[in-house]
Amino acid sequence: MEPFVKRRKRKPMSEINVVPYIDVMLVLLIIFMVTSGLLAQGVEVELPKAEAKPLSDDKPLPLVASVNKDGVYYLSEDGKPAVEMSPVDLAVAVAAHIQLNAETPVVVRGDRNVEYGKVIQLMVLLEGAGVPSVGLMTEPAES
Repeated sequence: MEPFVKRRKRKPMSEINVVPYIDVMLVLLIIFMVTSGLLAQGVEVELPKAEAKPLSDDKPLPLVASVNKDGVYYLSEDGKPAVEMSPVDLAVAVAAHIQLNAETPVVVRGDRNVEYGKVIQLMVLLEGAGVPSVGLMTEPAES
């Protein structure tokens, strides 16, 4: 018979290798940094000039639904950068926001060179989303 050979038991390793997680985190950080710069761009809209009363400061920040001169719709919530949206997505987003906070004012920001029908279409979309009243955004008139 062979002599009895004593083997050492291996202890399970209790440390986690975090290097791959750090790599993934850094890649995601770079992606978010690049895309946030793209989202921060505003919508180029030439507002019509008119004398109008500004919104009061005691109300929450308004939802701003914009339509540029090419008839493309955008939505800006809570002062965040405007995001391009299809008409259906815009209506769903506004309806969800209004469900959560019914006191939020909604304003339409239409380019002065856009077709009148596009602004009316946007207002009908907002009405269908449950917005009780819509304001129109203008630039102050030159004196």
